[in-house]
Amino acid sequence: MKEAAKKPRLHKRQSKPAGLPPGTLLHFGERKVEVVRITYIDYDEQNFAEKQVSTIEECFGFKTTPTVTWINLDGLHDVQIIEKLGQQFELHPLVLEDILHTGQRPKFEDYDKYMYIVLNMLSFNDEQQTVQVEQVSLVLGANFVISFQERIGDVFDQIRDRLRNAKGRIRKMGPDYLAYSMIDAIIDGYFTILEKMGEKIELLEEQLVVEPTEKTFQQIHRLKREMIVLRKSVWPLRELISGLQRTESALIKDSTSIYLRDVYDHTIQIIDTIESFRDMVSGMVDLYLSSISNKMNAVMKVLTIIATIFIPLTFIAGIYGMNFEDMPELRWRLGYPAVLSVMVLVAVVMLFYFRKRKWL
Repeated sequence: MKEAAKKPRLHKRQSKPAGLPPGTLLHFGERKVEVVRITYIDYDEQNFAEKQVSTIEECFGFKTTPTVTWINLDGLHDVQIIEKLGQQFELHPLVLEDILHTGQRPKFEDYDKYMYIVLNMLSFNDEQQTVQVEQVSLVLGANFVISFQERIGDVFDQIRDRLRNAKGRIRKMGPDYLAYSMIDAIIDGYFTILEKMGEKIELLEEQLVVEPTEKTFQQIHRLKREMIVLRKSVWPLRELISGLQRTESALIKDSTSIYLRDVYDHTIQIIDTIESFRDMVSGMVDLYLSSISNKMNAVMKVLTIIATIFIPLTFIAGIYGMNFEDMPELRWRLGYPAVLSVMVLVAVVMLFYFRKRKWL
């Protein structure tokens, strides 16, 4: 038997003990990899280097290099690695706390020397037919971008290929353009999720029209929960991108702000699509209840017609079942077939009348 699909969790369970001082570094969230994987890509217009390292100390030298460096960590459960990285790159303890405490609302914070950006990366589980949410944290510095992910696997493969093959302008631009490219890749991934959701909605609509069942209603309920998860992930992005556009930080150059406008337009488009899908799903609930009500009405209509036909027949049978001595029909040889004929005639006349009134 297949395991039941997991419902998307609307509110992540918070196990953080009350009363801890701000900046306490503890990991809160599901451990999704066994070992933290650390990789870096160091590049400029002419040079490129990519490597997976075994210790975080191997990345410390990139803090002051003239090239652009992208350091990526897959896995957040090893607090010591995050702490060492934070100390080397002078990250605020509250930033490290937010990185380790998954389930943050998408946002960005400006710390002068660097920016902290957090948003949700969505993926679709084809086996369970559910949307999976992963927190991605980005730290944008003067010559580096550090990304923190919960698991191995992301939507950044095209960015890596462009860096390796020197395609486009990414190798010519600074770390702000790299951060923009990563945000854009995450948001573009939402369109793929919305396509999957649209297909699910179309299939459910067909089931509702043809033969709605209790399983259909359960699928609608699960889809409604997924739309809430999508909305929680996407709505704050409008504020995040708008804030990046309006910031006066020197870390975001004017040449990159132009591209952020395009990301903002994509965000608005995604929000509009999600709102449309939410309305459609809400309408599907009403349609399901109407279909069930109509089906029940059809059953009651048939039963009512049958009962209505048998009322006069029962009346006739009741009269001739009283067995009074002075009833002449009881001694009439043709009484039995005559009564049956009358009963059949009454039933036929009533059926003809019901059909003429289009009740059948």
